Amino acid sequence: MRKFDKTSLNSFKSSKVILPIVIGLGIIAWFVYRDFNKIDFSLFAITQLSFIFFICAFGMLFFRDFGYVLRMRILSGGELTWVQCIKIVFLWEFGSAITPSAIGGTAIATIFLWKEGLSIGKSTSIVMATSFLDELYFTIMFPSIILLFSSSQLFPSGDSGYVYNHLLSFAIIGYSLKLSWTLLMAYSLFINPKFFTKLVKAIFKLRFLRKWSQGADQMAKDFFIANKELKKKHFSFWLKSVFSTFISWTARYCVLNFLLLAMMVSIESGDQTINVFEHFLIFARQLVMWILMLVMPTPGGSGFVETVFTTYMADFVPVAGFVVIMALIWRLVTYYPYLIIGAIITPGWLKNNFKKSRK
Repeated sequence: MRKFDKTSLNSFKSSKVILPIVIGLGIIAWFVYRDFNKIDFSLFAITQLSFIFFICAFGMLFFRDFGYVLRMRILSGGELTWVQCIKIVFLWEFGSAITPSAIGGTAIATIFLWKEGLSIGKSTSIVMATSFLDELYFTIMFPSIILLFSSSQLFPSGDSGYVYNHLLSFAIIGYSLKLSWTLLMAYSLFINPKFFTKLVKAIFKLRFLRKWSQGADQMAKDFFIANKELKKKHFSFWLKSVFSTFISWTARYCVLNFLLLAMMVSIESGDQTINVFEHFLIFARQLVMWILMLVMPTPGGSGFVETVFTTYMADFVPVAGFVVIMALIWRLVTYYPYLIIGAIITPGWLKNNFKKSRK
């Protein structure tokens, strides 16, 4: 396992923590510099109601993490304590924050669980089940919102069709990848893991993919292990897991709704509101934005998310130029805390757990 340990340690180099911060804050700094003079800050006044909505945004963060922790507890069958589940969730979020969105923290999550005392088989099955549940949420929710809203509402065109066409194309590509991966995971995890093994070996025989064949073979073995673990689970197990996943992802998206409400009630004119339809549209656009992140190679979607937000959410920010400030506030609330918490707890966790393994 020494090679496995070394690989995991290299995943948490300080440069990988600094990179998403530099990219994300750099993009925001440029937007703020460009639009700062356009913002009339005299229009805003912090009120008790705006403070309450801001607290509600943090409440959604709590439910987001609570859903993850609850799911971890369910998937482990109670073998992990609540404290261990909390620790793993923050480590996992940290891993997701410093890796490209298409990879996420899944690539290094197995070692978190293994080092907390679970077997390799159990750890692998939990990681695979978690990945499947997350993808299942997207594959169900995305077509649902397509039915509720028109394409022009989900992909605003502005003065031309440029933004519309590109966002729509990225969304179709991203969703197609997610849907394909979800169907493949479902078939391989629950029906025929041999199919996945054969498919992976065939794909990675291609000359330009051979250098990744070892990792692909390991993934195929993981599917076999996970298949044995997950086939034994009852319907109630999956029902509770799906419910906790729904809580977590839905709460994640509601954070922005409350932040926008806090902004609206802070505008002194007081004639700006967000109706129920717009709340659902804000939720829907975030879901689309998350799917768009799949095709972005930057850690945690840094740079891309901030850029898209300034165009994609501008409809809900009535003050000229202030959308870049909202993008910064949103990322400061939903993204950077996990970088900071992870950077604090990860070195000690790695030191303690890898020291134990050497002993």
